[in-house]
Amino acid sequence: MSILGLLCLLLALIAALALVLYGLQRRALGTLARLSQQLQRSAGNGQLPGRVDLESARPEIAALVHAVNHLLVRAARGTERDDAPPPALFAELGERIHEAVLMHREVIVYANRQFANLIGVDRMELVGRKLADLVPPEYAELVGENIRRRLAGEPAAERYEIDMVGLQGQVCRLEIASTPVAYDHGKALLITGVEIIPTQTQQQLGLGGEAAAEPQLLALHSLAEAIIATDKEGRITFLNPAAEQLTGSPASATQGKLLEEIVSLVDETDRRLLSDPVHQALTSGAPVNLSRRALLLSRANGHERSIELSASPIRNSSQELVGAVVLLHDVTELRGLARQMSYQATHDALTGLVNRREFERRLEEAIDSGHRGDGQHVLCYLDLDRFKLVNDTGGHVAGDSMLREVAKLLRDAVRDSDTVGRLGGDEFGTLLIGCPLDKARQIADDLTRSVGEYRFVWKDKIFNIGVSVGLVEISRESGTLEELLAAADTACYVAKKQGSGRVAVYSARDEALARHTGEIQWLQRLQGALRENRFQLYHQVIVPTHGDDGGPALEVLVRLLDESGHELHPAEFMRAAERYRLMGLVDRWVVQQTFTAIASGAMPVPARRSVAINVSGQTLDDSQFLEFVVECFDSSGVAPAQVCFEISENAVVANLDHARRFVGVLHGMGCQFTLDDFGSGMGSFSNLKNLPLDYLKIDGSFMRNLARDTVNQAMVGAMIKLARTLNFKVIAEQVEDGSAVEAARRMGVDYLQGYAIGRPQPLQLAA
Repeated sequence: MSILGLLCLLLALIAALALVLYGLQRRALGTLARLSQQLQRSAGNGQLPGRVDLESARPEIAALVHAVNHLLVRAARGTERDDAPPPALFAELGERIHEAVLMHREVIVYANRQFANLIGVDRMELVGRKLADLVPPEYAELVGENIRRRLAGEPAAERYEIDMVGLQGQVCRLEIASTPVAYDHGKALLITGVEIIPTQTQQQLGLGGEAAAEPQLLALHSLAEAIIATDKEGRITFLNPAAEQLTGSPASATQGKLLEEIVSLVDETDRRLLSDPVHQALTSGAPVNLSRRALLLSRANGHERSIELSASPIRNSSQELVGAVVLLHDVTELRGLARQMSYQATHDALTGLVNRREFERRLEEAIDSGHRGDGQHVLCYLDLDRFKLVNDTGGHVAGDSMLREVAKLLRDAVRDSDTVGRLGGDEFGTLLIGCPLDKARQIADDLTRSVGEYRFVWKDKIFNIGVSVGLVEISRESGTLEELLAAADTACYVAKKQGSGRVAVYSARDEALARHTGEIQWLQRLQGALRENRFQLYHQVIVPTHGDDGGPALEVLVRLLDESGHELHPAEFMRAAERYRLMGLVDRWVVQQTFTAIASGAMPVPARRSVAINVSGQTLDDSQFLEFVVECFDSSGVAPAQVCFEISENAVVANLDHARRFVGVLHGMGCQFTLDDFGSGMGSFSNLKNLPLDYLKIDGSFMRNLARDTVNQAMVGAMIKLARTLNFKVIAEQVEDGSAVEAARRMGVDYLQGYAIGRPQPLQLAA
């Protein structure tokens, strides 16, 4: 065959092959087109087919179809896995969100840390439990049925509210949302919970929209203490009824407000505005207390109440600050009582002036100031003239009334910065602060003029009195408190000798003269009274409140008659005898005469009863007095059980060693002992409780207006309780009216003494 023939044959073969290849390509393209159409239809339906059914004789096409089918199978498996995230990833995400999360099938299969904290357990302890078991019984059926219906695809509520009960009993309220999901190759219910009220607040305060019946909330609403809760911004979320009453604002009107918007907190001493304790607690993260001097002012009604307040931050289980709780304790009455008791302890009950103890305290401060050179001060000692005439003519009621009016005169005559005090009986003192001596002399002259012009009217009688004033300057060179008081007393004595209504300034020369003449005069007077029997014994009866149970039957008192036979006021000669240390002579006379009267029958003592004899502090300090009393017992034949010695608190404390010996020996012999003027020096009672005493005699100042004075009632009640603890019996002195008698008897006093029982009567002794 020629070359040309061969060439034509080759071209024919090539053309035939081309035709064959073209046909094959058309079939392959058709197969690929059908494959593409099937995949596009599946994509349009949103679902992938399980496999593609295409046949091809060509291995490469068959291999392609096989590969596509393999990918579809893997895609289907991948889709199943994508419907539920891997459990590890889900758990990691669950721990990072703040909501409480559960995965629930028949039981809980997963719980995040936030949900576990609400219940108060480790989250792994929840796996295997049912959510219905963690709610109150009234919610259990609702929760169980909702989970069943949601898992079954039946209609059910997607959101609802429930209370959760922790395994330790804590309660919180959640808003529950549930969604069916695929989880870990199966179907489950994804449950999320959002807390409506923080658990910490619910647990501590019992708050909750539907929890009014909860015991915690009922207890909270029943509390007498006011409780306020706030959020972390300091805005109020809750007030209990006590807080509503205290602030004067209903809870509904305070929601979302700051504490300072409904009340003001000020210092009750200077009315200075106090810092907001809620803001302090939230910013510092630590409790804040306002326990002293806090005063609450209601913006709603303007009322003022004294309070003690504590504010504490509230933290959740993650230690995050979620709010604050405020506890307010109304102490208005308590502080009022404390102020009254403080006033009672520092002021004279009759006149309202400061008492001797408080006056001496302020005098000590003035002395310290003078020693530092901080200013000039003056002490004035005042003694009323002709007071005894009023007392004897009109009685104690008239005398007390006049003393009250004189006290007002004295207060009005001095400056606001000065102090006026009642030092005892008809004696007063004024402390002029920052006052030169010349100005003090002028004030003293005004005092004497005011008192001299004053007329006291009692019933159908008119009395005029006067006052004598002694002045002493307080400076760098001043001595002790005792020395200043003695100097002022001496100056007053000099003024009194010059006539009524006089003023004298202290000088050392006058003091020497006054002391010398006074000692001689009173020594002669007292010695003369002893020689001439111008002392006279009086007695005042003491009666038991409940039957005859032994104890003192009467108290012996002493009076002094002057040379003309007129009775001198006891305070006058007692003060002089104490000033010049002559009380020992007087007490010896009283003891000796009393023993003689008992032995002779002139002073009959009922069976199992005794006679009360006062012993002064000076006499108690005399080491020879004990031997004198023992000798009187021996010589008179009086039984020790018939005698009850009365010693005052101050006397015992000032002479504690001698007092222990005196009381110990005579009590061992059978004598009884009464602690006199009890309550006037209670700070020293720690020393007195170790003495073998039998009776406590309540100071007479506490018995005034006992039926009406609640402070006196409280203090008398406390003294009686203390006496009962120590097995002492209680005597009330200066019981002067029927209402006081009934009040004392009702409070448990054992013995009564005073004008309402019987006035002091002279005891006639055989010559």
